[in-house]
Amino acid sequence: MGMFCFWKSPSVGSTICSVLTYTVTLHFNFLLSDFPNCSSSKFSSSGLNSFSKMSQKVDWAKYVAETEQNITNKLNTVEISSSEEEKKEKVKENDENAPEQFSPAEASLLAKIIRKGLVENKNSIEVQRKDPKSPLYSIKSFEALNLAPNLLKGVLWNGVQCTLKIQETALPTLLADPPQNLIAQSQSGTGKTAAFVLAMLSRVDVTQNYPQVLCLSPTYELAVQTGEVAAHMAKFCPEIEMKFAVRGEEVPRGTKLTEHIIIGTPGKVLDWSKFRVFDLKKIKVFVLDEADVMIAQEGHQDQCIKILKNLSTSCQMMFFSATYGQEVMEFVEHIVKNPIIVRLKREEASLDNIKQYCVRCSNHQEKYSAVTNIYGTVGVGQAIIFCHTRRTAAWLAERMTKDGHAVAVISGDLTVEQLISVLDRFREGREKVLITTNVLARGIDVDQVTIVVNFDLPVDTSGKADCETYLHSACSRIGRTGRFGKVGIAINVVDSEEAMNVCKTIEKHFNKKIHYLDAEDSDEIEKIGN
Repeated sequence: MGMFCFWKSPSVGSTICSVLTYTVTLHFNFLLSDFPNCSSSKFSSSGLNSFSKMSQKVDWAKYVAETEQNITNKLNTVEISSSEEEKKEKVKENDENAPEQFSPAEASLLAKIIRKGLVENKNSIEVQRKDPKSPLYSIKSFEALNLAPNLLKGVLWNGVQCTLKIQETALPTLLADPPQNLIAQSQSGTGKTAAFVLAMLSRVDVTQNYPQVLCLSPTYELAVQTGEVAAHMAKFCPEIEMKFAVRGEEVPRGTKLTEHIIIGTPGKVLDWSKFRVFDLKKIKVFVLDEADVMIAQEGHQDQCIKILKNLSTSCQMMFFSATYGQEVMEFVEHIVKNPIIVRLKREEASLDNIKQYCVRCSNHQEKYSAVTNIYGTVGVGQAIIFCHTRRTAAWLAERMTKDGHAVAVISGDLTVEQLISVLDRFREGREKVLITTNVLARGIDVDQVTIVVNFDLPVDTSGKADCETYLHSACSRIGRTGRFGKVGIAINVVDSEEAMNVCKTIEKHFNKKIHYLDAEDSDEIEKIGN
């Protein structure tokens, strides 16, 4: 029996970690993926026929003459201020100096990559039922679900011994007979993926060789990640076959898919359905992962609606997401019939177990000296340093490396493969210091981190203190060093009056004292580590 069930996707394995770069792409009717190196769907013959008809009506000689004159007029008003190379360099420089930003789909992917472990969430589950007559159960173990023996064996083999809160409530609903629709909201790392994957596998009838379960993700990488979870859970169920519907996967015309589960992106799935390689009417379970991202983005929303319209009215709907805006929730409730809505509130960060300090400096060089003095004096396991821009992160990493520190650096310009590699090395302790930009702070999960340095304090686009980022990134930076009763150290480095005002605003907002620390006083520094 193999490591996982059969995946008929040879090209996916070799390209699992694609490059997260920004390139210009052409968006045709069926966009295969959000990421730049995907291929477009083929042009339809109707499009070519339309062009042919248009050419018969147009006076092309007159059209060309008018167009040429228009171009000449425009060129006469154009001012050439710099060469193309200079412009490119300027754009690159601006990108490095600007705070990093990601699309919702990219942010979702990064959150899942960065968060290695599960989140301990003690908050209560909120359940809302449109149909008060529908039963509602809760379970405390996977054995209570009456799973197929080999499926239960796969769950336990993966080291999952007990259910998490979102699973306790969601799984009985997902596995109920008759099937019930579910809308679930829970932060990353709380077990959502395992819940819907288990439901997907449980609904498969292996005697029927056609797609019965369809799972959509906003990106190639997230689809592959879901597929990996499914493959591991189905380790002892080799009869369950799955297929990736992502870029690079092509199905010859006239082919009919025989795999039971399709996991992919909306564009590719819609493309395949148009070529009738599988029948959407036969899908009995539909899963929308990262539903808020899928519905909020116009292109994905249109594709998802087209897919939903072709599903059977008896198809079970499962919508999962970390967040739902009001408009998105209203839209989801409109298209999902009589859903049970399950919400697990986000675990709140706390600064109670954090010793916070402020170090005053005059410039970048003094900030650097302060950071290295503190790190070299305090007996710490590992440290994370947060910067505002890629340029600062790269500069700091280069300086610390030259001075003999084992440093890792991550920012948004890394490929997925590089990002995973850097984080894994840091978790293994190969590097003692991780330098990153603020945007990648949420969810970094490393138990050995005991000190966090804000080389640049978090601010919003107007330069004011971003207290929400300071607190919520605390789950992975300041707050994470103080979880489970451990005492952590947070160092805030300031080099201007503006930065000092940000620090004071944060202190006042949380009503938590941020103590002054002299980075030149080794005795004082030693005390903070005790």
